[in-house]
Amino acid sequence: MISKNEIKYIQTLFHKKTRNEEGLFIAEGVKLINELIESDFVIKKIYATEEWASIYPNIDTVQIIQDFELEKISSLATPNQVVALLEQRETVNEPSLSNSITLVLDGIQDPGNLGTIIRIADWFGIKQIIASIDTVDMYNPKVVQSTMGSIIRINVWYKDLPSFLSNCSVPVYGALLNGANLHHIEKVNEAILVIGNESKGIREQVLPFIKHPVTIPKIGGAESLNAAVATGIILSHLTK
Repeated sequence: MISKNEIKYIQTLFHKKTRNEEGLFIAEGVKLINELIESDFVIKKIYATEEWASIYPNIDTVQIIQDFELEKISSLATPNQVVALLEQRETVNEPSLSNSITLVLDGIQDPGNLGTIIRIADWFGIKQIIASIDTVDMYNPKVVQSTMGSIIRINVWYKDLPSFLSNCSVPVYGALLNGANLHHIEKVNEAILVIGNESKGIREQVLPFIKHPVTIPKIGGAESLNAAVATGIILSHLTK
């Protein structure tokens, strides 16, 4: 049985302020939790149905709860057997830009977009993302869920982008409407790719640092592309 105070506490972790104060975040669902158990993330507590708990009898942080209790601590429309509280991972070292492609995200606001971008980065073997201070929190439950486990393999730093980019010595590409045709761009081993806000694009203070603007050529009538979709298309052309 889970107490009312525990339920209230877990619910507060859906808010960024409390997550940061506690240094914790929430993850849920069988596939995601199974991956996190095998990762370097530290699990503080697991709340699970008896069905899930029976598969991991040796984990001492598991508390068995009923389905109706799971619904109270889940953010999913259909809760999936298990919810876990984990410690946020500290990115102690600074990102290394040499011999790699690094994603830079300028003001991404939609949790589903950020989660999908993290997943796309993982697909293309990209290990690090630099996000503007106002980009949505990577530990937002919807972001965590959307990564489908890729949060385990990607490091994310939150930085002031103009300051960060001013000290970069690798080529900086950016997704812009007036850039070079993406189909004519050579593949690279070392670069930064800047992706802008879903509706406003890359902000004025970031634009001067982009020396290689690129555009996905439009054939049909759509006005724009989702930020995550654009990221995937560009990376498919840039990465070797």
